Amino acid sequence: MTSYTLGQKHVSPVKPERGVFPLDHEGECKEKMLKYMLCLTRNDSKPSKCQTESKEYFQCRMDRNLMKKHEWEDLGYFDGREQQTPDSN
Repeated sequence: MTSYTLGQKHVSPVKPERGVFPLDHEGECKEKMLKYMLCLTRNDSKPSKCQTESKEYFQCRMDRNLMKKHEWEDLGYFDGREQQTPDSN
């Protein structure tokens, strides 16, 4: 038997864009994700109220190579001292 492959294109994988990362098929970070989602539910879906939970979730993903490791500042997390403005003293 022969098989025809005429017209087929070879597709090579492309690196995901920033913010796109593999699914957690093994559920390694499911507990952290659920904790974050519960926090969002309790806080009217305001991510600013759930930064601790989101950091824990991202840390879990980075530790298990489910996303590229980034500095916290690159992900939008800042030490309280860095966010203060002159008016906040």
